[in-house]
Amino acid sequence: MEKEVVSIYTIAEEAGVSPATVSRVLTGSARVSEEKKKRVLELIEKYDFRPNAKAQGLSRVETKVIGLLVSDIRNPFYSGLAVACEKAAARQGYMIILCNSFGKKEIELAYLERYYSQRVDAVIQLGGAVEDLVSDMEYVENVNQIANKTPVLITGRLDGADCYQVCFDDGQSMELLMEYLIGNGHKRIALIGGNSGKKATVDKRLRYRQMLRKHGIFVREEYIRDADGFDAGSGAEAMEHFLKADVPLPTAIIADNDLLAAGIMRSLQENGIRIPEDISVAGFEDTYIAQTCMPRLTCAGYDYDRYADLLIRTAAGLAHGEEQPRMQMAEARLVIRDSCRRAEQEP
Repeated sequence: MEKEVVSIYTIAEEAGVSPATVSRVLTGSARVSEEKKKRVLELIEKYDFRPNAKAQGLSRVETKVIGLLVSDIRNPFYSGLAVACEKAAARQGYMIILCNSFGKKEIELAYLERYYSQRVDAVIQLGGAVEDLVSDMEYVENVNQIANKTPVLITGRLDGADCYQVCFDDGQSMELLMEYLIGNGHKRIALIGGNSGKKATVDKRLRYRQMLRKHGIFVREEYIRDADGFDAGSGAEAMEHFLKADVPLPTAIIADNDLLAAGIMRSLQENGIRIPEDISVAGFEDTYIAQTCMPRLTCAGYDYDRYADLLIRTAAGLAHGEEQPRMQMAEARLVIRDSCRRAEQEP
């Protein structure tokens, strides 16, 4: 690399840090970890790098913009979280640019590239490829090319990616629901929805089985059912197939999310099965759907305002060159409403 073509951006790329971090090392304007500082200083000395005043000024500019990439804003989970992030960003003096990937990796990568080209201070990705159980290595490599320059936060897992994780604890949320239902006498508990290729589904199902075994309850594999999608229609269809199957009716059903739960409840009611008198129903997420179901849905959910605040504070801290935990977990909470009751004593 010839000296005359070295810039603050080439130093940043070779050091595996953002241009803003190089600028902070040069100016001493904010705290940078010793490891990153050492890498940058070694490269500055190696190339005898001397930035001009204009380049130094440009590198210190913050856009005060955070890119928010969501899978589909029409899903109440993402819409609620996006609104909470926008409010949290405003309190920190940032604005949000929101894009939808619709679960397509090529769209995700295109928007990540665009966020980088627009010099956003950080990117937060909700859903999409970060939910996959097995990470696509080509996708990871593309993400790393951006993450080495702009901080990227994800709300799932991306093996090999240089991203920061701020995740929901799906295993804990399942444990909360199972302890509640088993504590209320339920032993025949069905789990409907999800996708076996998604990490959240696998984590929930693992904990579901663990909780049954912990309480000495036989695991009925026929009670674990996929759904074709994550919407209410998929929930209703999955429930119809379940009712037609030659299996005993469970005393409780756990749906993979609120929309699926709404469809499941509709199917049960259309078939003359009362909730919660004949069967209890619970779900995950605790969006506004949970409060508008009839009866209102018992859920394992999260404090989304608090979660969004954690996302934005972490993103802002990374943009300022501050050290942040590589992984943080949000704690679930149980919200008890009207859709569950104590089970009749089973023989």
